[in-house]
Amino acid sequence: MTTPPTIKIEDPFADRPQPASNFALFNYGFRPFFFLAGLFAVISVPMWVGLFAGHMDMALVANPVLWHGHEMLFGFAAAAIAGFFLTVVPNWTKVKAARGPVLMVLAALWLIGRVAFWTQAIIPYGLVIAADMLFLIALTATVIRPLIDPQHRRQFLFVPILLVLIAANAMTHLGILDVDIFDLDWGARGLVLGIDAIIVLIAVMGGRVTPSFTSSYLGHGDPAIKVRQNPQLDRAVLWATWAVLVADQLVFETPIAGGVALIAGVLHAVRLAGWQGHRTLGNPILWVLHLAYGWLVVGLVLKGLGAFDLFRPNDVLHALTIGAMGTYILGIMSRASLGHTGRVINAAPLTVGAYVLVSASALARLAVIAFPSLTLEWVMISGLAWCVAFLAFMVVYAPILMRPRIDGRPG
Repeated sequence: MTTPPTIKIEDPFADRPQPASNFALFNYGFRPFFFLAGLFAVISVPMWVGLFAGHMDMALVANPVLWHGHEMLFGFAAAAIAGFFLTVVPNWTKVKAARGPVLMVLAALWLIGRVAFWTQAIIPYGLVIAADMLFLIALTATVIRPLIDPQHRRQFLFVPILLVLIAANAMTHLGILDVDIFDLDWGARGLVLGIDAIIVLIAVMGGRVTPSFTSSYLGHGDPAIKVRQNPQLDRAVLWATWAVLVADQLVFETPIAGGVALIAGVLHAVRLAGWQGHRTLGNPILWVLHLAYGWLVVGLVLKGLGAFDLFRPNDVLHALTIGAMGTYILGIMSRASLGHTGRVINAAPLTVGAYVLVSASALARLAVIAFPSLTLEWVMISGLAWCVAFLAFMVVYAPILMRPRIDGRPG
């Protein structure tokens, strides 16, 4: 008797990857750290405004201004930077991405650092330093190996940025301890060094992704419109931005440092003008990157003028911190979170509102320059706009960051 042939029935869903869990916060590097950055932005600024207004007392070891600056750099910005590096380094180098337990440990180190720095009045400050420093060191150790590989030498320039951030954090702690070495204000120098390192990071990544995304967008509408890029100008921009960092440490708040900042600002402005930002107004998730880079130009120019005693340096720095850093972080987090979860890269109305509010926050903080008698009121308005902006981000993106990709792929 002949055996009848076996009929194989194909399962159309057999090859479709299925998510292991509906909770995906630790599936990829951007998820926990973009979540923490957004949440921290909402929580930390009201604390600062309360301290500034005299309505709160945390019995800090640090000067409240130094506490605020430290937490915005090494709390908020460091979390966003961690999410960025833990996502792009595997994409650049094809190394295995950190997931699950590794991300949990890194997130725990970040949280421990924040708890320690917020409770510095009740624990030995040596433990505060150890707890706070460990996160950036662990992050660098996690991502540095592929970055120093000769076959990925184009990415090596991110290594000194991370190392400078670690040094800047250490310097702020020296300032808090009032360590007298070379008669320097180590706290102020550390904050400026951290800001300058992040400016370099924005200059590098902004120079890569903004014209690339813009070129792709404009090419779909009119192939004849081209983004203008000049390799010589790009190199000059990066050298000038690094020069700002060096000058701020060697000739802190002097006309020489101001002149370097002004030169860098002009070079960044020329670079930005070639990217055709005015043609992206119909695409908010793209124009926000141009807006952030515009704030970088404004911030460098104001910083340069401030060194000539035209403005108070602490006030004009907010064009760089709130304006450039805050806007760029919000723009990158909103874009990357959509792209890396399989969603269409379009900004929701709440997200567009968040973009506008961060710039409103920067403008309100800069209004102190013109209306110094209303400093408290402008600081409160700035803080409110900032908090509402990142609350809007969390409303839209917290569910996205916690849930699996919509296309069923891992990540």
